[in-house]
Amino acid sequence: QVQLVESGGGLVQAGGSLRLSCAASGRTSRRYAMGWFRQAPGKEREFVSAISWSGGSTYYADSVKGRFTISRDNAKNTVYLQMNSLKPEDTAVYYCAASGTIYYSSLAHEYDYWGQGTQVTVSS
Repeated sequence: QVQLVESGGGLVQAGGSLRLSCAASGRTSRRYAMGWFRQAPGKEREFVSAISWSGGSTYYADSVKGRFTISRDNAKNTVYLQMNSLKPEDTAVYYCAASGTIYYSSLAHEYDYWGQGTQVTVSS
């Protein structure tokens, strides 16, 4: 079992930045691909970004490419999402997820563990 806890969400003006963190605990000795997803009110959960266990491969949704950067520090069992040039449409609850069976993926059903989410609100 792996427990994931997100932090770093908040309220920011359009054009601003936030850095989300996702700390993993529990069975962290296994190699996990990590992903970030988000869900806005009334919408389905959507893929944001993913990173392989080594950090050597990253993947972004077109909507955030060039603005968001995913990274990880395996020594700290933590994954980060640096979000720059935020837009009101980035407003959502952001979730991190972990999978021990894939290299990385944009598909939510391929992830085994999920955090509780952190709210990001971007005002115009």
